[in-house]
Amino acid sequence: MEREPLLVVDAANVVGSRPDGWWRDRAGANARLRDSLAPLARSGWAELSAPVEVVLVVEGAARRTAPVDGVRVVRADSSGDDAIVELVGAEPAGRRRVVVVTADRELRRRVTELGAEVRGPTWLRSAPSRPD
Repeated sequence: MEREPLLVVDAANVVGSRPDGWWRDRAGANARLRDSLAPLARSGWAELSAPVEVVLVVEGAARRTAPVDGVRVVRADSSGDDAIVELVGAEPAGRRRVVVVTADRELRRRVTELGAEVRGPTWLRSAPSRPD
């Protein structure tokens, strides 16, 4: 039996994709993104059937972001991209669907080589809960 899909979100990339003043409060912007992802874990989104395991990868000043019900937070020790590649690489091939949300070209290349699908921040923002 296939496990629930895994949605890995590159927080720095998603938060940074909108010039909405996030740089004044990086931790707060990441917390808002985290909170907007929690409903997706319960209800799914687009082609991801519920339940969805949601992982938010944070780095730098956003490392203070705590997990909430439905969203696991991975605090990258250095590179958020490396932490995402490590998460994707730890998934046994073909065991479940893995979707990474980022617009970073190099990260997209690295995770697709490991079998993950990639969606951009706009895809995530079109979710009913409107992640920002």
